Amino acid sequence: MKKIIFPLLALFLVSCNSAQNTSKKNATPQDFANTISAKQLKTMLYTFASNEMQGRMTGTAGNVKAAEYLRNFYIDHGIASPLADKEDYFQNIPHDYFRNLKDNKPTQNVVAYIKGSEFPDEVIVISAHYDHIGIKNGEVYNGADDDGSGSMALLEIAEAFQEAVKKGYRPKRSILFLHVTGEEIGLYGSKYYTDNPIFPLENTVCDLNIDMIGRIGEGKEGNENYVYLIGSDKLSQELHNLSEEVNKKYTQLELDYTYNDINDPNRFYYRSDHYNFAKHNVPIIFYFNGVHEDYHQASDTPDKIHYDLLAKRAKLVFLTAWEVANRENRITADKLN
Repeated sequence: MKKIIFPLLALFLVSCNSAQNTSKKNATPQDFANTISAKQLKTMLYTFASNEMQGRMTGTAGNVKAAEYLRNFYIDHGIASPLADKEDYFQNIPHDYFRNLKDNKPTQNVVAYIKGSEFPDEVIVISAHYDHIGIKNGEVYNGADDDGSGSMALLEIAEAFQEAVKKGYRPKRSILFLHVTGEEIGLYGSKYYTDNPIFPLENTVCDLNIDMIGRIGEGKEGNENYVYLIGSDKLSQELHNLSEEVNKKYTQLELDYTYNDINDPNRFYYRSDHYNFAKHNVPIIFYFNGVHEDYHQASDTPDKIHYDLLAKRAKLVFLTAWEVANRENRITADKLN
């Protein structure tokens, strides 16, 4: 049967299509970055860094409960698992992998994934560790900044990418959202991932690692507009330059490279999960606010987080990942180990 479209209906359909096309044409990366909300980060972190999670020590019931919280977020937001069993978001780590974990209980990384539209085999990893140091002398060490801040930022970043997908802006390259366990006892979760990668390391474009971005560190008192960057130029000058350009265009944070100095006595470059990627010549950036008086104390609680600053730092990570994912050519590792 021949389709007949009445003139008024045709005009209505053309108008609707024009509005949709205009809406898509006018969307920018900043629009999706702005879905990262200080209010939502606060709501989530007050749950994730609550006593209910028992300090999230690797191999404990509290750690499992935290992993389930992360998994349920991805399920609720329709963000897929990269594993063969699409209903399983846990990369299980066997009990014998840990040398210094009491009772050698098994644990898990939590993984979620958005497949790229043009270069799906090229993968950007965004990582944060979700474990902390548990309960000591009856006190719960909630780890709101370390690394509840990075864990919740990673969820908001994932949601921003998923919102872009819903609006027709799927990234050209794939994104792996990697929540690792075992960081506090020796970077074990990230080591397990790089020893047993879900996607080949040679196809891994970079790792953007977030570890403590919710506070103001020592020596930065009163500064609500900075973040420490570590390692951005260690393996890829191109990644470093891209990071600088993205920040200048969108967030205008003060990028502080104090701890990037090879002679820095703190050796932070070697102390978080990005290092297990860097060892394999995967370019990295480590986002960090510096240590503070509540670092590894029971007083690292959600009420002390600077949520607007946390959101702004998370937006920088999202926008950097967006640029890496959507540029025409893959960034190069031009300073191999």
